[in-house]
Amino acid sequence: MTIEVGKQAPDFTLEAHNGETVTLSTLKGKNVVLYFYPKDMTPGCTTEACDFRDQHEQFNDVNAVILGVSPDPVDRHQKFVEKHGLPFLLLADTDHQVAEAYGVWKLKKNFGKEYMGIERSTFIIDKDGKLVKEWRKVQVKGHVEAALTYIKENL
Repeated sequence: MTIEVGKQAPDFTLEAHNGETVTLSTLKGKNVVLYFYPKDMTPGCTTEACDFRDQHEQFNDVNAVILGVSPDPVDRHQKFVEKHGLPFLLLADTDHQVAEAYGVWKLKKNFGKEYMGIERSTFIIDKDGKLVKEWRKVQVKGHVEAALTYIKENL
């Protein structure tokens, strides 16, 4: 499946850090900020998660749910949430099927090594389940504000 702006977002069901099971299609009626990040407890991912945390109320005000997705297991997500007081759900995509469906499971290079991993990306899904905006190869600084501004101005 390929993901395309203007089309229905690929549905999925994943386990969240709190033990709940989250299915995207059950969130119709709300805007969804679906952000993929490489790994809990790393500097860039911590900054991004804390930026979403700090803007959480403003996202609530525009009827938006924030969901973070990485390949980390639920127990690691739980520690990340507790350490940083994250008020939104982190979803465990341990087999990276959702990351593949959204086209963010990529070949990466770091210090001369090649490996498969998450390309930091964010998707805005509207109240009808349609993908309306995507950011790929996200630079953390200023990104959360850009996502919030997009929702305020367009949804």
